[in-house]
Amino acid sequence: MRISSNQYQSVVLLAMQNSSAGMAELLQKMSSGKSMLAPSENPIASVRLLRLQREEASLSQYRDNIGALKSKLSQNESLLDGIVSDLNNTRDILVAAANQPAPEDLKAMAAPLASLRDSLLFAANTKDSEGRYLFSGSAVNNASIQVDASQPVGNRYSFNGNTDRQQVTVGEGVTQPSNVTLESMPALLNQLDKAIATLQSPALNGNDPAVGATVRATMDSVDSALSKVSGSISELGGAQNVLQTLDGNHNSLSLANQQSMLELGSLDYGTAFMNMNQLSMALQASQKAYGKVSQLTLFDAI
Repeated sequence: MRISSNQYQSVVLLAMQNSSAGMAELLQKMSSGKSMLAPSENPIASVRLLRLQREEASLSQYRDNIGALKSKLSQNESLLDGIVSDLNNTRDILVAAANQPAPEDLKAMAAPLASLRDSLLFAANTKDSEGRYLFSGSAVNNASIQVDASQPVGNRYSFNGNTDRQQVTVGEGVTQPSNVTLESMPALLNQLDKAIATLQSPALNGNDPAVGATVRATMDSVDSALSKVSGSISELGGAQNVLQTLDGNHNSLSLANQQSMLELGSLDYGTAFMNMNQLSMALQASQKAYGKVSQLTLFDAI
């Protein structure tokens, strides 16, 4: 079979172009560290990589949500701890008042009780850094407790939020409440307001049964509030433990996904160097053969 010079040149040039293209592709893979430059090179591995990348993005979002949620729950817990401290101080004063001290001492207890009442109100109406009320449920733009000074003593405080829980997604199908509410606090503040008004009365008589009844009723309200707030603190602590465990699970799964992604999408540099050497040798051989053959003429055969 005879082959013309043009045909031979086309075949050899095509072989050299293929070798050069293969080398360029390998160099691109080696520079990027990826085993595939296009999904068509390995469709099955590409689909698996896409699934792993989507799952990794979800895990990253879940972990971000957990981090923000843990910070918010910790803030709520600190505020509730402060409320518990104020409630304990309030109870100590009320216990002293229930022991029927001298009238002057009994009247003097009204001032610290008023300060503690205001401190409890301030804590219940705390805002976060974005100006949203922490203990108002989903009504974050409303103060948790509203004060109407025009109302009589015992009816000035009312709950201005709602009891909705703000749910945060922290896993596949897993949500965690990010807030607690203080809907029971107005009842305590109203009862405390009555006790303060009683102790501030000019006609205060420590032996009056009505005074003792007011003090004991206020103590009962404080005990009830302590129980509810302490329960909320326990709930927050348990939630943070769950989040810590869940975050650890997400981290382990993320590490496994990253390992799988490396195995599927990373380039084997050893194999790549061997292939590069083979392509380089093939290109050099084609170039040498082309150079030798192109110098031949029919006169060489005579």
